[in-house]
Amino acid sequence: MSAPIMIVAGEASGDMHGAHLVRAMLKQQPDLVFYGMGGVELGAAGVELLYDARKLAVVGAVEVFSHLADIIAAQRLLKKRMKQDRPRLLILIDFPDFNLMLARKAKRLGIPVFYYVSPQVWAWRSGRVKTIGRLVDAIGVILPFEEQFYRDRKVDAHYVGNPLLDSVHVEMSRDAFVSRYEIDPDHKIVGLFPGSRKKEISALLPTFLEAAKRMQQKYQKHIVFLLSLASTITEDDLKESGLEEYRQFVDIRLVRQNRYDMMAACDAAVTKSGTVTLELAILNVPMVVVYKVSPSTYFLGRLLVKVKNFSLVNLIAGDFVVPELLQEQANPGSIEVELAFLLFDEYTRKKMQEGLALVRARLGAPGASDQAARLALGILKPAIVTD
Repeated sequence: MSAPIMIVAGEASGDMHGAHLVRAMLKQQPDLVFYGMGGVELGAAGVELLYDARKLAVVGAVEVFSHLADIIAAQRLLKKRMKQDRPRLLILIDFPDFNLMLARKAKRLGIPVFYYVSPQVWAWRSGRVKTIGRLVDAIGVILPFEEQFYRDRKVDAHYVGNPLLDSVHVEMSRDAFVSRYEIDPDHKIVGLFPGSRKKEISALLPTFLEAAKRMQQKYQKHIVFLLSLASTITEDDLKESGLEEYRQFVDIRLVRQNRYDMMAACDAAVTKSGTVTLELAILNVPMVVVYKVSPSTYFLGRLLVKVKNFSLVNLIAGDFVVPELLQEQANPGSIEVELAFLLFDEYTRKKMQEGLALVRARLGAPGASDQAARLALGILKPAIVTD
């Protein structure tokens, strides 16, 4: 048996990407053993989880303070295990402030580090590039413009493709989906994706629900709103943000499974910023992208963020393909206006879908997890011990 590998993910998307990477590495070398931090997906992939990453799920720099106790506890536990059961490789997935502390420890112990899914240093706090270059042996980036950004700064980065191209698959047609969920096929369908963290839900879901209510009251055509329930969120979390109150005005259905079939069945979506926007883009679903954080976090962001777009779709396209509603603009009225264009204006729909097709083409070919696995194993190989 080979020596263990430590893998650390701190968010739902990182948990998913990490699970695909673990499976790809096991396919190439079945005797590997993994431990670390993550969520449901990494656990299902066979990783021994030392700490539940859901306890650390936060939004924004300021909100971190409310989770300091969990962050400190997780750091101590992971560093202790790293020292006692020294891994032959540390794999870090995004979650930069937390993960770079682990990278420093690994560096002192002589453990190679592979960073998969780069922090967004091209957007803000670009000074971290020097830290990453000093602590990390190689980076597998998943956005096409990131490789050149790092290489211009003398950091060994490789664009491996985007792992969503391997995982975003539709298993049933729209007709089959609406039949399973007892939806009239003539009804318009709108997906609501408020996030995978409790604070995202509390910040965005009430706004999404109010926009849905306004849409249904303003337009005669019946609209079905599908609310995606992430594995990190419970139905009680949704109820705390007013779900039950709005159900008397709006046809809202919770969808716990068939995530990509649900997306593909939607005529449009209202979504938080993040990985979900690329999932929707791959499936060619028109969207309105919304983001809201605390005023203090937003103030810091205005000082530090250096890009004009905040959605991944627009960043990859290099243009405004999808509407972005940030902070004060993230209100029910603005969402309603943008959503109405997507549902009822064919020119707007067609133009956006052309832009989404461009984004999909720029992501390249599938196989990111396999490519990343080869990179990771290339670092690991010299240290592999076999019986």
